[in-house]
Amino acid sequence: MKSTEARFKRDGDEFPRLPGKSPVSTARLQLVRPSAVSLPVAPSVAIILCIYHGKHFLEEQLESIARQTHKNWKLYVSDDGDCEESRRILERFSKRFEQGRVSVRKGPQKGFVENFLSLTCDSSISADYFAFSDQDDIWNQDKLENAIQALGDVDQSIPSLYCSRTIVVDKSNNEIGKSPLFTRAPSFSNALVQCIGGANTMTFNRNVRDIAVQVGKNIPAITHDWWMYLLTTGVGGRVIYDSKPSIRYRQHESNSVGCNITLRAKLYRVYLLLIGRFKDYNDRNIKSLGYAYHVLTKENQKIFDEFVDFRKSAFVQRINRFRRLKIYRQTDLGNFGIWISIFLKKL
Repeated sequence: MKSTEARFKRDGDEFPRLPGKSPVSTARLQLVRPSAVSLPVAPSVAIILCIYHGKHFLEEQLESIARQTHKNWKLYVSDDGDCEESRRILERFSKRFEQGRVSVRKGPQKGFVENFLSLTCDSSISADYFAFSDQDDIWNQDKLENAIQALGDVDQSIPSLYCSRTIVVDKSNNEIGKSPLFTRAPSFSNALVQCIGGANTMTFNRNVRDIAVQVGKNIPAITHDWWMYLLTTGVGGRVIYDSKPSIRYRQHESNSVGCNITLRAKLYRVYLLLIGRFKDYNDRNIKSLGYAYHVLTKENQKIFDEFVDFRKSAFVQRINRFRRLKIYRQTDLGNFGIWISIFLKKL
């Protein structure tokens, strides 16, 4: 991180601050003619789209990006699939815009998490805001506009992330439900055991991205959305959860991660808990947070340390320590699952 960057402190930790505009003197303002006053420039958005054999639904997603009411965006694509049809779709799309509006590169080919983090942590990509995009969804026209408006109400020196509910659709774009509605406050204590927002709904400011760059892309994160939720809350940032859906989240046989709305999906998560999959998830999240420990707030460092220690404790101590931690999921059923996992030592 460059020493010339302005910085702010939270609980003794330092984080990058977005550079502010230089003040303009009153005398200077008096010399500017009304016709010479520049209109405010809309915030820039870097859309991070990762694809893998995305030919079936990619065109529809790109069209929804083109229809955004917020027009100041650039699209950065990382292709992990080497699919000729996907490349042709992207070439046709890019020709509709000025040069440099759409940028396509070859992905690292190490899975979807590494693919997204390769773009997220690329410091050469510059923007005011960053938005994740999957290859097979459909964005509401005002998706970016609403996210930027919500994030714009927050002091830009604060790392901030926006996410929302989704309308769940089948492969033919027929609505089949909505993602769960969460009502408890986003926090690091929640993020340790749950991600409340899908990456396909996430938009975050430059501060969040700069912290991700500082921590690095070579982390064993479970998913890039869970990682961004952990990182933003961990550094004392602001997470805005919008109860209004912002996208149509397509479900099909090739989904890397599905939506938890059906009984079958919920039973599958119970199965994952019983076989210890969530314990493996927590092991990897803990290892990832080890890379970010130095940027966590002092309070969240303490919560993280206690979370790590409680998982190693004997049964009675484990129960008592967990009560003190006040870690929670968003639903009663989810919290009941945590208690089961504690009894089985599967958390």
